[in-house]
Amino acid sequence: MSDVVQTVRAFPVSVKGVLVRDGQVLLLKNEREEWELPGGKLELGEEPPACVAREITEETGLPVTTGPILDAWQYHIREGRDVLIVTYGCHQEGSQSPTLSNEHKEIGCFTLAEVGRPQHACRLQALDPVMVCSFDRH
Repeated sequence: MSDVVQTVRAFPVSVKGVLVRDGQVLLLKNEREEWELPGGKLELGEEPPACVAREITEETGLPVTTGPILDAWQYHIREGRDVLIVTYGCHQEGSQSPTLSNEHKEIGCFTLAEVGRPQHACRLQALDPVMVCSFDRH
């Protein structure tokens, strides 16, 4: 019998939404000064599509319809802190402008080329630009 002790690491699941407005992706600046997709932590018993729609509305004031899963990856925040990110395509319902909640410092809209920069905590550069822009309802 082995004396090796296995450590099981659990980490939270965060669902994020890709929301494209007039050809630009909506991002929010967090407390770590990173631009991230809107969304948040999946609660126990909550369906991921409902969670991402709720979180986007809470963070931006925008009602959305959740579309398909676009990507999933493990994001390393810092030593001992990782999160599983699941990204959905989302469509805005209506044409109102976003409003900043107290959860973030700033709202910004960026082109797909800008989203690929290191200060952005998302992986949209790995996605098909045509598919991402298909979520734009201008």
